[in-house]
Amino acid sequence: MSHQTKNPERLTCWTARGLRFSPVWRVSGVCITLSLLSLVAWRSSFAEPPALDTDEVAPAFFEDGDSEFDPDIQMTGATESEDSVPPSPDSENIQPPVLRRPLSPTFTETDPLLVPEMPLEPGALFSYPMDATLGFSGPSSVLPSEGQESSHFVPIEDRWRMGFPAWDRYGKGHPWVDDYPYVQGSMIDPYNQNVLKGDYPIIGQHTFLTLTGTSLSILEARQVPTPTTPFESTGRPDQNEFFGNPNQFLYVQNFIMSFDLVHGDGAFKPADWRIKLTPIVNFNYLDVNELGITSPNISNGSTRSRGDGALEEWFFETKLADTSPYYDFVSVRAGSQFFSSDFRGFIFSDTNRAVRLFGTNNANRDQFNLIFFDQTEKQSNSLLNTLDDRHQNTIIANYYRQDFIWPGYTAEVSFHYNRDGPSFELDKNGNLARPDGVGSFQPHRVESYYLGWAGDGHINRFNISHAFYWALGQDSQNPLSGTKQHINAQMAALELSYDRDWARFRTSFFWSSGDNNINDSQARGFDTIFDNPNFGGGGFSYWQRQTIGLFGVNLVNRQSLVPDLRSSKFQGQSNFVNPGLFLVNLGMDFDITPKLRFINNCNFLWFDKTTVLETFTFQEHIGHSIGTDLSTGFEYRPFLNNNVVIVGGVSSLIPGAGFKDLYHRTNDSPGGLFASFLEIDFTY
Repeated sequence: MSHQTKNPERLTCWTARGLRFSPVWRVSGVCITLSLLSLVAWRSSFAEPPALDTDEVAPAFFEDGDSEFDPDIQMTGATESEDSVPPSPDSENIQPPVLRRPLSPTFTETDPLLVPEMPLEPGALFSYPMDATLGFSGPSSVLPSEGQESSHFVPIEDRWRMGFPAWDRYGKGHPWVDDYPYVQGSMIDPYNQNVLKGDYPIIGQHTFLTLTGTSLSILEARQVPTPTTPFESTGRPDQNEFFGNPNQFLYVQNFIMSFDLVHGDGAFKPADWRIKLTPIVNFNYLDVNELGITSPNISNGSTRSRGDGALEEWFFETKLADTSPYYDFVSVRAGSQFFSSDFRGFIFSDTNRAVRLFGTNNANRDQFNLIFFDQTEKQSNSLLNTLDDRHQNTIIANYYRQDFIWPGYTAEVSFHYNRDGPSFELDKNGNLARPDGVGSFQPHRVESYYLGWAGDGHINRFNISHAFYWALGQDSQNPLSGTKQHINAQMAALELSYDRDWARFRTSFFWSSGDNNINDSQARGFDTIFDNPNFGGGGFSYWQRQTIGLFGVNLVNRQSLVPDLRSSKFQGQSNFVNPGLFLVNLGMDFDITPKLRFINNCNFLWFDKTTVLETFTFQEHIGHSIGTDLSTGFEYRPFLNNNVVIVGGVSSLIPGAGFKDLYHRTNDSPGGLFASFLEIDFTY
């Protein structure tokens, strides 16, 4: 049993004794507590003993009325009590620390940021040290509107040009090859912040200027089927083949300056108004090995050099209204401007004069465009705009919806209307551009309507891009058929890709319907308005990059997919009597380094229908196979930006049966056609 059971009397006595003296212990605890608090208060009262005046202290010491004051008594008292005086509160010995008196900051006097040098003159105001801004900010145009009234508030009205202290993060002296934060730039530095690149306002606090200068050089060595003009003088004696030496060389040099003046509050908010001007100067040179190519006049030889200039972009934009608190807006833009009507540029992608109404809805989830083009003529060689009217009007309306069904997928519906009026036009080289120089070649009107649905984005891990268009309308007198045609044609495209680390694997399909009967009144061959598709290899593909001529028209035009038998995509009219196209693409892209990417494509090409070609060329049978288009290229950005971009590629077309039937020679069939290009882009 326990000890309590064995000694119950002892336990009871102890308990009774505790109860008997409990009040005494309680009173003692209270007294001890009050004594400690009194001691603390007494020690604090001696923190800064005041200096005593002998005339005033004496009466306090001698209350008995004795006016005699003995300084020895005061000194003796001070000496005797010296050990009892607590240390000064400036000392670190006072415990606990909470009892120490607040002290003034003890910053070092050598640090001007922590202890600014206060003015010595009475009434002078504190001036905040002004550090240099990052990059190149230029002078401020913000005039002071209020003066400084006290040292507690220093007005700095130009909120964009707040300086930063100098800081060498890595201690290397800011070498230009390293990526450094907090770098002070210069006027000619386009990479770091620059007032000429729209990083600082040039007027006030809301008006920004972006100045862009570009030098774009294009060099191409290519092989394309080239006629020999056998009924006139030929480039070499004893030539009797219709298609001769295919070798050509092209050099194009563009100098581009862009001035973009924007009034607004930055990228997060639509601009209040905007003015943009983009002049371009172009030089181009072509060297071929046959006559009659650079000009119908064979006496002009086999080379051609031209120089052109144009104000390519010029427009004014203003915001009409803010439609929601989420920065949704409606704006209008008038002037020559670039516009692409869908994700890949299948139907329309051009810069021309227009009036555009555009904006956003649903917190920028939806975007819409309504644009009217009154197009101008193009320069035949530089492809720049002129001031001459084209007699062509185009209306485009589209609506985009982001995160449609799947997050990351954007859907688009669109409507295009194109009215290309009857006109007669010779290009700058003397070739007939309108109407097409085949068949009846009479001026005619083409009116076409396009209903479209397209999408771009990703569904889970797979990237997807697709489009479908249905073209309707009429052609008052098609040159190939010589009769009025009712347009009813379709186009479909699909691209799927999958990203695996630094590689992308692609496959795509493209189809444009072909016309099966040139003599009926139904034009079923699909054609575009002004396309520039980035699809199936884009500019790396031989089929899309080259212009392949065929008896006064082009089987396919530069920067186009559709074999439309049109004199020129840039100056000719749409032709819906054509053979159409099937394209199957396999591609792989590799990001070798963050600076270098390789692009590889293999395209298999077929004509959809060949009846139009057979009638046009007076041949009984033409095969469907165009051939295999192989291409490889690279894209190199040495500074990890777009200031310097170098793009190059090599491509080849291995002819199929249909291509050989069209471009066969008397003695042999056409072999493989090769092409290479190099583009060097320097941008400020």
